[in-house]
Amino acid sequence: MLSEQEINRRQKRDELMRMGIDPYPAQEVSVTHTITQLRDAFADKTGKDTQGGYEPQLNFSEQAPYDHVALAGRLMGFRIMGSASFAEMQDATGRMQLYFRRDDIAPGDDKTLYNTVFKKLLDIGDIISVEGYVFTTQTGELSVYVRQFTILNKSLRPLPVVKEVVNEQTGEKEVYDAFTDPEQRYRQRYVDMIVNPQVRDVFVKRSKLVNSIRQFLSGRGYLEVETPILQPIHGGAAARPFSTHHNSLDMKLFLRIANELYLKRLIVGGYDGVFEFAKDFRNEGMDRTHNPEFTQVEFYVAYKDYLWMMDTIEEMVEKVAIDVAGTTKVTVGENIIDFKRPWKRLTMFEAIQEYTGIDVSAMDEAGLRTVAEARGIKTDASMGKSKLIDELFGDACEPNLIQPTFITDYPVEMSPLTKKHRSKPGLVERFEAICNGKEIANAYSELNDPIDQRERFEEQLRLAERGDEEAMALDDDFLRALEYGMPPTAGVGLGIDRLAMIMTNQPSIQDVLFFPQMRPEKKADVSTDADFLAAGVPAEWLPALQKMNILTVAQLREASPNKLFNDLGGMRKKLKIDAPMPDMETVRHWTGK
Repeated sequence: MLSEQEINRRQKRDELMRMGIDPYPAQEVSVTHTITQLRDAFADKTGKDTQGGYEPQLNFSEQAPYDHVALAGRLMGFRIMGSASFAEMQDATGRMQLYFRRDDIAPGDDKTLYNTVFKKLLDIGDIISVEGYVFTTQTGELSVYVRQFTILNKSLRPLPVVKEVVNEQTGEKEVYDAFTDPEQRYRQRYVDMIVNPQVRDVFVKRSKLVNSIRQFLSGRGYLEVETPILQPIHGGAAARPFSTHHNSLDMKLFLRIANELYLKRLIVGGYDGVFEFAKDFRNEGMDRTHNPEFTQVEFYVAYKDYLWMMDTIEEMVEKVAIDVAGTTKVTVGENIIDFKRPWKRLTMFEAIQEYTGIDVSAMDEAGLRTVAEARGIKTDASMGKSKLIDELFGDACEPNLIQPTFITDYPVEMSPLTKKHRSKPGLVERFEAICNGKEIANAYSELNDPIDQRERFEEQLRLAERGDEEAMALDDDFLRALEYGMPPTAGVGLGIDRLAMIMTNQPSIQDVLFFPQMRPEKKADVSTDADFLAAGVPAEWLPALQKMNILTVAQLREASPNKLFNDLGGMRKKLKIDAPMPDMETVRHWTGK
């Protein structure tokens, strides 16, 4: 069901076409400058009076080479003042005031282009191009004097109304009625970026973050590669996969939960260092730090270990902070996080003891279960030692680790792909980088003993038999690759989304994903014309009910007969309905009362 504004915009589209104006032209658009380029060029030439607002009296000045500029963008505001008008245009870089004068837009006797097209057929949200020159108003507002304009796209849906009011005390613009509902923002990101242009800056910084990492790794001579997303065996992490079916091969496939096992195959094949920016998929819940589809960079380097990798991650993330934020210190909520090296380092057992006062290093499964349950952690029979230790750490330690911290030396049960510790029995050479209370990186001295690896996989199978849905599957081809020999290798997975949240000070992963996964959109129920006719409403009165936003028979039944009767009288006049006014008894019959 179209709203009144949507109907009106479609009528304007049709009117433009009747006038011979294509509201969706195909030709290339000439653009000489962005708005930011113009503002930067005149940054020291304007003394804008923030109290002045729009001012029709013009202070012309010679602005060569800006005596002819061409801009393109979206109209975000109008101030129509008879034979001269102001508008506001927004492009990808910012906003600029435009000045339209009737006799310049339509220099001959025919003023249709200004009086009808500009004043009556353009709306906020339409995309146009303009040509003209730069000038400043008497109040110091940098503007473009428009000599001609072209409609590039007629917008058929109205944008959310965002009001800007100048604060009389500070002189600053304050925003009211902003497009802030998260459900709408995430579902309609395109609208979010139009009316909240600062959102685009978050994704610019995310791009800088990715480029910074890519330059760091490429600069060290590592090879960027691509590995399969559709995999016959889901491996490389402890997570539930998404599954699909390949029709031609008649086989089940999984969306990858990690690309680790394929990257290590490439190390077996002879590369000294490989990395991949990977889209991974995990069939798990959604919250402010989890999305079923997420991005991480994984890289693997031969002849290195996890100690080397800790130093490398410190160096790389410090560089990322400087490239993205200009400093190693980043504000995140109420905290200032400093990525300057060196970062704090704790073993996992040291961290649990520091935040619980309990040494769990020698505990068996029963003892760990007792400690976990005493802290209110729900446990079940499928949870072995590794899962219980992980739950304890997540409950007691992670929320307290705000500054970047390395947690090292995990129990062997928690890390089926990791080399056993060189000097600490029962542990493995693994670390996680924790920051702002969440893991951002996970790294190992990679297990390259094929016999040991097979035994670890078999232990994972036993956990799966106990009901652990996140246990790893056994990958025979990966084991075969290890049997050919993989050199000592350090590997890491670094979460791009979580790091982007920190670097851009965003509270939710949905704020750093253009199009986060959403629950299905609930469609508003709308009754058909036949439904209303069956309820006794004559066809000529259906437009009136729609205009009154009565879109279902259920809404009609809930309406007050007296109010409905009065409103119908007003609508009959407004819509010029050529039908007798129904009496009160008839209206009561429509409502079923």
